[in-house]
Amino acid sequence: MMSQIFSRTRLAMGVLFSGVILSANVACAQAAKQLVGTWRLISATTEQGDKTNPTYGLNPKGILAVDANGRYAIVTMRADLPKVASGTRTTTTSGENQALVAGSIAHFGSISVNKTGTVLIFKVENSTFPNWDGTEQKWPFNISREELRFAVPDASGGGTALTAWRRVN
Repeated sequence: MMSQIFSRTRLAMGVLFSGVILSANVACAQAAKQLVGTWRLISATTEQGDKTNPTYGLNPKGILAVDANGRYAIVTMRADLPKVASGTRTTTTSGENQALVAGSIAHFGSISVNKTGTVLIFKVENSTFPNWDGTEQKWPFNISREELRFAVPDASGGGTALTAWRRVN
């Protein structure tokens, strides 16, 4: 499925789009400009072998915000995360904690687009999945005016994650 959605994607080095687009490449400049704004998650699935599963349940929730300076923040979660019985997030049970960790992820940092305009490059400053802290994540994507789709080849939960986002007006 990933190959169908992202069939034209090729990995290449990226260009940060902070304020001014640093590439003369029209595809890169257009993609970077189109990314700016707020996006709401509309679907998230994970492919592992020949199986496809909803990553964050049937009705996932999430938001991606990208500013004109190339900064981003992303939060993705299950709609049915459990309430914490104690009412305090620092006193969760091991079961509650496991459900919360497995059912959500957030990270922030800087984002860029490669020179062909086909790969998002997330320079993760911090994440709720600490293995991504300080890493560079390269995710094939395509974008239209109102919809953004990207693949996470080495998803934090294993396999390949495929997400679709709709622009918030």
